[in-house]
Amino acid sequence: MTRTWITPVLLLFCGAAVATGQVVSGNPGEAAALLLLFVLLAGVNSPLVFPRSVGAEEARRRSAADGRPVVYWRPGCVYCLRLRFRLGRGARGLHWVDIWRDPAGAAAVRAVNDGDETVPTVFVEGRPHTNPDPAWVREQLSPPA
Repeated sequence: MTRTWITPVLLLFCGAAVATGQVVSGNPGEAAALLLLFVLLAGVNSPLVFPRSVGAEEARRRSAADGRPVVYWRPGCVYCLRLRFRLGRGARGLHWVDIWRDPAGAAAVRAVNDGDETVPTVFVEGRPHTNPDPAWVREQLSPPA
Protein backbone atom coordinates (compact mmCIF):
# COMPACT_ATOMS: atom_id res chain seq x y z
CA MET A 1 0.00 0.00 0.00
CA THR A 2 2.78 2.46 0.81
CA ARG A 3 4.30 1.98 -2.65
CA THR A 4 1.30 3.71 -4.24
CA TRP A 5 1.81 6.81 -2.13
CA ILE A 6 5.58 7.29 -2.62
CA THR A 7 5.30 9.53 -5.70
CA PRO A 8 2.52 11.77 -4.34
CA VAL A 9 4.28 12.21 -0.99
CA LEU A 10 7.59 13.02 -2.69
CA LEU A 11 5.83 15.57 -4.87
CA LEU A 12 4.31 17.20 -1.79
CA PHE A 13 7.68 17.37 -0.02
CA CYS A 14 9.39 18.78 -3.09
CA GLY A 15 6.62 21.33 -3.51
CA ALA A 16 6.92 22.37 0.12
CA ALA A 17 10.70 22.74 -0.23
CA VAL A 18 10.44 24.79 -3.43
CA ALA A 19 7.68 26.97 -1.95
CA THR A 20 9.71 27.54 1.22
CA GLY A 21 12.65 28.64 -0.90
CA GLN A 22 10.43 31.10 -2.75
CA VAL A 23 9.00 32.52 0.49
CA VAL A 24 12.51 32.98 1.89
CA SER A 25 13.46 34.75 -1.35
CA GLY A 26 10.53 37.13 -0.88
CA ASN A 27 8.17 35.70 -3.51
CA PRO A 28 5.09 34.50 -1.60
CA GLY A 29 2.81 34.65 -4.66
CA GLU A 30 5.13 32.48 -6.70
CA ALA A 31 5.50 30.14 -3.72
CA ALA A 32 1.72 29.69 -3.51
CA ALA A 33 1.45 29.02 -7.26
CA LEU A 34 4.27 26.46 -7.19
CA LEU A 35 2.86 24.74 -4.11
CA LEU A 36 -0.55 24.51 -5.79
CA LEU A 37 1.08 22.99 -8.87
CA PHE A 38 2.87 20.35 -6.80
CA VAL A 39 -0.32 19.55 -4.85
CA LEU A 40 -2.20 19.04 -8.13
CA LEU A 41 0.57 16.81 -9.48
CA ALA A 42 0.51 14.80 -6.25
CA GLY A 43 -3.26 14.41 -6.46
CA VAL A 44 -3.17 13.25 -10.09
CA ASN A 45 -0.48 10.69 -9.26
CA SER A 46 -2.32 9.37 -6.22
CA PRO A 47 -4.84 6.53 -6.09
CA LEU A 48 -7.51 9.11 -5.20
CA VAL A 49 -8.13 10.01 -8.87
CA PHE A 50 -9.27 6.50 -9.72
CA PRO A 51 -12.45 4.72 -8.70
CA ARG A 52 -12.02 2.42 -5.73
CA SER A 53 -9.82 -0.55 -6.58
CA VAL A 54 -10.86 -4.11 -5.89
CA GLY A 55 -8.79 -7.27 -5.89
CA ALA A 56 -8.18 -9.15 -9.13
CA GLU A 57 -10.28 -12.15 -8.07
CA GLU A 58 -13.16 -9.94 -6.99
CA ALA A 59 -12.95 -7.93 -10.24
CA ARG A 60 -13.04 -11.12 -12.34
CA ARG A 61 -16.02 -12.41 -10.37
CA ARG A 62 -17.89 -9.12 -10.77
CA SER A 63 -17.01 -8.91 -14.46
CA ALA A 64 -18.34 -12.42 -15.04
CA ALA A 65 -21.58 -11.42 -13.33
CA ASP A 66 -22.18 -8.03 -14.97
CA GLY A 67 -20.05 -8.17 -18.14
CA ARG A 68 -18.18 -4.94 -17.39
CA PRO A 69 -14.47 -4.71 -18.32
CA VAL A 70 -11.66 -5.00 -15.77
CA VAL A 71 -8.85 -2.41 -15.87
CA TYR A 72 -5.46 -3.20 -14.34
CA TRP A 73 -3.62 0.03 -13.51
CA ARG A 74 -1.01 1.57 -11.20
CA PRO A 75 -0.59 5.05 -9.72
CA GLY A 76 1.71 7.39 -11.64
CA CYS A 77 1.11 5.71 -15.00
CA VAL A 78 0.43 8.45 -17.56
CA TYR A 79 -1.40 6.04 -19.84
CA CYS A 80 -3.67 4.99 -16.97
CA LEU A 81 -4.34 8.65 -16.23
CA ARG A 82 -5.13 9.29 -19.89
CA LEU A 83 -7.59 6.39 -19.91
CA ARG A 84 -9.18 7.50 -16.63
CA PHE A 85 -9.67 11.11 -17.71
CA ARG A 86 -10.86 10.30 -21.23
CA LEU A 87 -13.47 7.91 -19.83
CA GLY A 88 -14.86 10.61 -17.55
CA ARG A 89 -17.84 9.40 -15.58
CA GLY A 90 -17.79 6.17 -17.56
CA ALA A 91 -14.76 5.11 -15.51
CA ARG A 92 -17.13 4.18 -12.71
CA GLY A 93 -18.59 1.52 -14.98
CA LEU A 94 -15.34 -0.45 -14.95
CA HIS A 95 -13.74 -2.67 -12.34
CA TRP A 96 -10.32 -1.18 -11.42
CA VAL A 97 -7.45 -3.27 -10.02
CA ASP A 98 -4.36 -1.49 -8.68
CA ILE A 99 -1.51 -3.89 -9.50
CA TRP A 100 0.70 -2.34 -6.81
CA ARG A 101 -1.85 -3.28 -4.16
CA ASP A 102 -2.82 -6.66 -5.54
CA PRO A 103 -0.13 -9.25 -6.36
CA ALA A 104 -2.69 -11.40 -8.20
CA GLY A 105 -3.50 -8.43 -10.44
CA ALA A 106 0.19 -7.85 -11.17
CA ALA A 107 0.57 -11.54 -12.01
CA ALA A 108 -2.42 -11.40 -14.38
CA VAL A 109 -0.88 -8.43 -16.20
CA ARG A 110 2.54 -10.10 -16.44
CA ALA A 111 0.92 -13.28 -17.78
CA VAL A 112 -0.51 -11.48 -20.82
CA ASN A 113 2.32 -8.98 -21.44
CA ASP A 114 5.38 -11.23 -21.78
CA GLY A 115 6.33 -10.81 -18.12
CA ASP A 116 6.00 -7.01 -18.12
CA GLU A 117 3.64 -5.05 -15.90
CA THR A 118 2.35 -2.98 -18.80
CA VAL A 119 -0.69 -0.97 -17.82
CA PRO A 120 -3.41 -0.15 -18.45
CA THR A 121 -4.37 -3.65 -19.40
CA VAL A 122 -8.11 -4.00 -19.94
CA PHE A 123 -9.86 -7.37 -19.91
CA VAL A 124 -13.08 -7.46 -21.92
CA GLU A 125 -14.95 -10.75 -21.85
CA GLY A 126 -11.77 -12.45 -20.61
CA ARG A 127 -9.59 -11.12 -23.47
CA PRO A 128 -6.70 -8.75 -22.61
CA HIS A 129 -6.12 -5.45 -24.39
CA THR A 130 -2.94 -3.57 -23.47
CA ASN A 131 -3.15 0.23 -23.51
CA PRO A 132 -6.34 0.36 -25.57
CA ASP A 133 -7.82 3.51 -27.05
CA PRO A 134 -10.13 5.16 -24.46
CA ALA A 135 -12.87 5.57 -27.09
CA TRP A 136 -12.83 1.81 -27.68
CA VAL A 137 -13.05 1.14 -23.94
CA ARG A 138 -16.00 3.54 -23.71
CA GLU A 139 -17.73 1.56 -26.47
CA GLN A 140 -17.30 -1.62 -24.42
CA LEU A 141 -19.35 -0.03 -21.65
CA SER A 142 -22.32 0.58 -23.91
CA PRO A 143 -24.81 -2.28 -24.18
CA PRO A 144 -25.23 -3.64 -27.72
CA ALA A 145 -28.06 -2.03 -29.68
